[in-house]
Amino acid sequence: MKPVIHSNPSRKSPLPLDRSLYRLRYRVECFFHDVKRFRAVATRYDKTATSYLAVLHVASMLLWLR
Repeated sequence: MKPVIHSNPSRKSPLPLDRSLYRLRYRVECFFHDVKRFRAVATRYDKTATSYLAVLHVASMLLWLR
């Protein structure tokens, strides 16, 4: 994984930023924010990863249908 974070604006020589990677990171962050609004996803600690993944899929489908 490659970190995609803006550099400090007051820095004398700003670090390069890959805008396409930054946009993708932003979309992923927004997706997880929306998914965690579902109470079943935010407070769920299942015994198996597959059952948690199933709840995550249902929440994703509901978001997509909105």
